[in-house]
Amino acid sequence: MAVIQFRTNDALDINPPSGDEHLSVNGSDWLWAVTAIYIVSFLAFFGLSFFARAGERVFHYIYGIALLVGSVAYYAMASDLGFSVIETSTNVGLADTRQIFFALYINWVVSFPAVILSLGLLSGLPWATLAYQVFLAWFWILTYISGAYTTTHYKWGFYAFGTVSWIFLAISQWVIDGRRSAVRVGAARDHTILSGWLNLLWLLYPIAWGLSDGGNKIGTTPGFIFFGILDVLMIPVISFATLFLSRNWDYNKLNIAFTQYGRVYVAGGNFPEKEQATGVQAPANTVPAGVAAPEPVVTA
Repeated sequence: MAVIQFRTNDALDINPPSGDEHLSVNGSDWLWAVTAIYIVSFLAFFGLSFFARAGERVFHYIYGIALLVGSVAYYAMASDLGFSVIETSTNVGLADTRQIFFALYINWVVSFPAVILSLGLLSGLPWATLAYQVFLAWFWILTYISGAYTTTHYKWGFYAFGTVSWIFLAISQWVIDGRRSAVRVGAARDHTILSGWLNLLWLLYPIAWGLSDGGNKIGTTPGFIFFGILDVLMIPVISFATLFLSRNWDYNKLNIAFTQYGRVYVAGGNFPEKEQATGVQAPANTVPAGVAAPEPVVTA
């Protein structure tokens, strides 16, 4: 009789954890599950990109990159790699030293701007506003990782700076600029759904950080369960929700139909590729009246 053999997780045997508070085998199992979700989602996005119409693959590209980076980051964390051992600031929490995984923050450096760019394209935000929001997200992440690596109570100063930048980001992305622009281009309903879900998750990130890498009130494994759920609900869920809702979007009206000439707009939604496909040619260069045509150049 055949016996099904279940493979054991030996990641922590090969890459031993360090610090008093470190990743457990159950935590590694959970991170492998998150890794699988990211990899399957990336492969699905990669496959669906072949069925998207030309010029309408921008969301496949944006979220495809975010899912690929997330797959690598969670692979590293599940393998107990990409971490540093840091002394806790109070020494009265769970332990005196704790594993801090910088791979988690590397993932956020890509995933946060990816969803910001996606929602910005949907709502028709100006490029300057998009750049402002992306830099706010980077500032938020960099202050949090600076706080995680600070071994004194001064880490809460970094936490305060980062949380204020998140507030500014939420106001710009959801309350003021993003919503107004989405109303202008007729995408208010879908933008509200996606942006509302995103900002609900973003509300929980400061709480999760304060309990885990910041305050050392919960262990490394519970912290990863918290962050893993948030990350899965953010990138994989929002990415597929975006593809589902985009079936009814007019890419020309939203001005997100990308061509070989870039993100261009011509009155009536006519693009150079479409004109060439229908046999319409651009007018030939004409010579103004009264000006002699140049002699043709004859080469040997």
